[in-house]
Amino acid sequence: MGKIGAVIVAGGTGTRMGGTTSKQYLELGGKPVLVHTLELFQSIQEVETIVLTVKPGDEERCAHLLQQYNITNVHAIVPGGKERQHSVFAGLQALPDTMEWVMVHDAVRPFVAVKHIRACMDKAQETGAAVLAVRVKDTIKVVDETGRIEATPERQSLWAIQTPQAFRLSSLMAAHRQAELSGFTGTDDAMLMERAGHTVHVVEGSYNNIKLTTPDDLLWAGWFLDQAKKEGEQ
Repeated sequence: MGKIGAVIVAGGTGTRMGGTTSKQYLELGGKPVLVHTLELFQSIQEVETIVLTVKPGDEERCAHLLQQYNITNVHAIVPGGKERQHSVFAGLQALPDTMEWVMVHDAVRPFVAVKHIRACMDKAQETGAAVLAVRVKDTIKVVDETGRIEATPERQSLWAIQTPQAFRLSSLMAAHRQAELSGFTGTDDAMLMERAGHTVHVVEGSYNNIKLTTPDDLLWAGWFLDQAKKEGEQ
């Protein structure tokens, strides 16, 4: 089915956490959030190699973490760009030429289930492009700049998109190059693929696969880890 690589994006600043430490380095259950995510992807046999994209200047810090926690599957640590899209593109270019498929994942989503990672990759290998997502539970409103509600989309057709997102590497590289040439910045890699004319499929994931962004998220993450530990001891 072709070799699979992963790009883990860890270039966030963590301003919404309210502190000076970037959210990917905050401690969770005794080790940084980033380490949880890297250990998870390293445990997946199908993932041949990982490229880690970081905030420029964080390369040495991350290299130390890899050594400290025995993360051996990271092929390269590369500095990211101004936007997430630029960081992903830098990571894609650092993957070995032997990779045919790639998964792009946020470093601050440490709770994605292995079965969902595999399901997303399987769907991508079947169709060319797939993303994890969950059905939207709340009613969504389209609101203008004055705060006036303009429309209420049908909730049944709305999904909240997560990562990982999985693609044929050559197709995603081409989509990134096309976006770069036209000066287009998208909100995720699926958007670039859609813009390049590719069909992207959704694979249903879990509401536990949250992106740790605010202090409340970190509190929930600590509780979630405690629950998982208790269940493992039973």
